Amino acid sequence: MSQIDAIVFDIGNVFVEWSPHFLYEQLIPDSEELAYFLENIVTLEWHTEHDRGRPFREGVKILSEKHPAYADLIAAFDTRWADTIKGTIDGTIDIVNRLAEKDMPLYALTNFSQEKWPTFAHEYKFTDHFNGVVVSGEEKLVKPDLKIFDVTIKRFGLKPSQTLFVDDRLDNIRAAEAAGLIGHLFEGPEKGPSILETHLKELGIF
Repeated sequence: MSQIDAIVFDIGNVFVEWSPHFLYEQLIPDSEELAYFLENIVTLEWHTEHDRGRPFREGVKILSEKHPAYADLIAAFDTRWADTIKGTIDGTIDIVNRLAEKDMPLYALTNFSQEKWPTFAHEYKFTDHFNGVVVSGEEKLVKPDLKIFDVTIKRFGLKPSQTLFVDDRLDNIRAAEAAGLIGHLFEGPEKGPSILETHLKELGIF
């Protein structure tokens, strides 16, 4: 019998392949210019503030005033945000479908803009399997801050030592483990689902 009685999933790069690169490779054909833009203009640090609750309109305004020559490209991060998603990671979705059939309590904890989440959740129906979702933008907290793990544990009444947490970033896994959860590092779209399935079998879930 498994000692795991709930599983909490990250969303980006666990269920869908996400990166600003997927959008901007469509808009900036020169590879050197693309690399410069993503390293110096539309950075993950800037985007994290949207995940922390900053409205996209405000974030775009701040960055466009700082880099007016790139204003149109910066604005595209909001208006064409859907293009930052390359596609689904079907192996993980299959696993969640099977877990739902077994009535495993499933939750999500995601660094995600509160503006973009409702449309995403409506479009990607695998999210219907989650009994609850903690969205960073709504909480004004982002992983790996331990406070957002505490929010998740308390909101869903989780027993940390009996809860598996799946995420693609090691810093988030370490934070989850510091909060008492059992961590599983998702190792990319190619081998991640099969490694996760193996771990679930080892835990007696499958």
